[in-house]
This record gives sequence, structure tokens and C-alpha cells, in this order.
Amino acid sequence: MKAAEADIFIIPGLDNSGPTHWQSRWEDKIRSARRIEQEDWSNPQMESWVSKIIADVEQATKPAILVAHSLGVVAAVKAAPAITPGIVKGAFLVGMPNVESDDHVPSHIRHFAPIPEEPLPFPSLLVASRSDPYCAFETAEHFSKKWGSTFIDAGETGHINEHSGQGPWPEGLMTFAKFLSNIN
Repeated sequence: MKAAEADIFIIPGLDNSGPTHWQSRWEDKIRSARRIEQEDWSNPQMESWVSKIIADVEQATKPAILVAHSLGVVAAVKAAPAITPGIVKGAFLVGMPNVESDDHVPSHIRHFAPIPEEPLPFPSLLVASRSDPYCAFETAEHFSKKWGSTFIDAGETGHINEHSGQGPWPEGLMTFAKFLSNIN
């Protein structure tokens, strides 16, 4: 599949993705990409975020691809079972936070727990960093297995955002292009 053949939904995490974040850069470069806007980026309500993802993705006019980062990963995984089967053809998931851990995330997003452990109903890929302050590498690997996701080790790349030096993140874009090429 090529990017132009899909509706690509950018799903940011807590506080949204700023203009130098790789998600924003990809949204600017990929014509078929659009951001799922949330009502409150800084004080997220799980039900609202999940409902917004479902509603937006249900409006897809082409096969849908989810591109989620951070808290957007958890929200997307929670939304997945409620999306009409067949609409989503794949999910590219990056830097999931462990919302089940007081040691990893702020208390005001802990209500996104528990993290679902059921297999996703579409192909997915989870990219995780060995130095992500919001999730232990082993935890991300555990959930990738539960979800049936291909697991990618991003090395020591922090939270895989602009604050950890991953502005344009060309390695991620190449990985995303390869992921898309394997989707029918």
C-alpha cells in the first residue's frame, strides 16, 4: 500500500505533538494524513479520546492507517475493538507509555489503565526505546506480543519525540514506509 491509497490518522499523545515533532512533520509531508484533534490535550479524558478516535476513523473514505505516539497508542488500542472491522488496515504505534505504572507516567493519565492485552484486529508495529522514561522496554515488548504487533527496538532514543532528538525521525519514516508496503 502507498500512503496516497490510505487515510492516515495521526494520533498524538499528552499535550499534542508540536510543530517539530515527527508526527507533525509527517502530517505536513503526507497529503493523506490528518490529525485526530482532541478536546483537551493536557487533561485527557479516556472515554472522550477513545470516542473521538472511533468517530474520526469511521469517517475514512480509504483504508485507514493509524499512526499513534505515546498516550495516543493506548487510546488507539482501546478504540480498536469498537471500530467497524475492515476499516483499519494497520497501526504504526510509537513510544507507548505504561499508564499502569506510577513510576512512569503522571497521575492524571493513570485512568487510561488498564492497557488492553487482546490481539489487535489488524496488522500493527510497535516501536519502543530502551531509554523511554515513560515505559520500560520489557513492558513495551510484552504488550507488542499480546497485541500481535511486530516489535521494533529503536535503541536508546528516549521517548522518540523532539525532546529526545527525534524531530524529523527519518529512520521512523523509512520503517513506516516499509510497514505500509507490506499492507494489502
